Amino acid sequence: MCCWQRYDAVVGDITILANRSSYVDFTLPYTESGVRMLVPVQDRRQKTAWTFLRPLTADLWLGTGAFFIFTGFVVWSIEHRINQDFRGSPASQIGSVFYFSFSTLVFAHREQILNNLSRIAIVVWLFVVLIVQQSYTASLSSILTVEQLQPTVTNLEEVVRNGGNVGYLNDSFLPGLLKRLKIDESKMIAFDSPVEYDEALSSGKVAVIVDEIPYLKVFLSKYCQKYTMVGPTYKFDGFGYAFPRGSPLTPDISRGILKFASDDRMVKMQKDLYGETSCPDKDDSQTSSSLTLHSFKGLFIISGASSVLALILHAAITIYNNRHEFNSDNSQSPWRRWPAILSKLFHGDDSPSNTPDKDEAAAENVGSAVETPLSIRIPSHIVEHLSDTDTGSPPEGEGTPGRELSVQDTEPLSFAYMHSEREQNRAASLSRSGSSIRRRQISME
Repeated sequence: MCCWQRYDAVVGDITILANRSSYVDFTLPYTESGVRMLVPVQDRRQKTAWTFLRPLTADLWLGTGAFFIFTGFVVWSIEHRINQDFRGSPASQIGSVFYFSFSTLVFAHREQILNNLSRIAIVVWLFVVLIVQQSYTASLSSILTVEQLQPTVTNLEEVVRNGGNVGYLNDSFLPGLLKRLKIDESKMIAFDSPVEYDEALSSGKVAVIVDEIPYLKVFLSKYCQKYTMVGPTYKFDGFGYAFPRGSPLTPDISRGILKFASDDRMVKMQKDLYGETSCPDKDDSQTSSSLTLHSFKGLFIISGASSVLALILHAAITIYNNRHEFNSDNSQSPWRRWPAILSKLFHGDDSPSNTPDKDEAAAENVGSAVETPLSIRIPSHIVEHLSDTDTGSPPEGEGTPGRELSVQDTEPLSFAYMHSEREQNRAASLSRSGSSIRRRQISME
């Protein structure tokens, strides 16, 4: 008690504790109270060759792939009766289903959709694809670009299990707190100033620093990107002023502190002490998580219901339009007849582009045009020349008329050949006229 007779007050960063209150009177605290841990942070964002799979969980990947195939099957079932893009060999049709369904992911499907029911299913599915695609892009961008800083440890129990050292500020009450938390005294390292915290944590000398929150906030105002406060807050009364027991100044100073804290002067003082910007806590809740199937359950239900409804309506309309097929043959039992009729309707071809009558008529016209014989009227002198050459018979008289020669040839005569024949006919006619004149002159003589 002698020492308290020398001083009327103690002003500074004095923590209000229960055992200290047995010797002095404390004013109301002027700072927040509590003790927390200071730990390093590290970026746990690992970029691997399979990072692009992380935005979606496994169940969402599988569910999206299943709906791609299901939507392609529905469109194929509706379109393949009337659309040539969805017909062909079984392998070609299977390829068309997969190609069409997965090409909708980038809106690059080239097949023309003819049925309105399949158009409705595709529009709904493209809306779902758009939402999933945009969500995937945003999540992947966050994983690749945003730092995901997480603390190296989250509680003292983890430090004890790993055998790490714990640092604290020298000449404080913290050793007693650490002993109550079952920290081995050999694992506790004291530091004279918070300035030494950075070197100790960076070098791995200690795993964590345990200190009061005001000291840690001052430290983090300079090293916010490297460290963070984690773990539970061990409550204490904070900083206050100490007076001798029974001092009349204690209530007056307490009232002054309350008045000071009630206006903006306290906020200004904290800004001057801790800086303009606060350093947020970095914990697991700030890391980006993968998208789950539950997040898109409503969209998948809407798309699946619309596709199923379109398929049911298409089947009902097809059966109604071909209802006469079910009554055409009553010789077989319905259990055998109906599956055959349904298979015939399912694999039938209703494409409007198929016109076999016109194709057959065109083929007949082409055939008749090819098979029609070509009749050519050959002059008589050519026939006589051919006769003399082949049989050696004397030429016929001048009055021998021309003959018709029917030539079977599938290729038409060229223009050059017809022109040469005309010149030959003209020369032969002139030659006959000259011979006739000479014979007349001889007879007159």
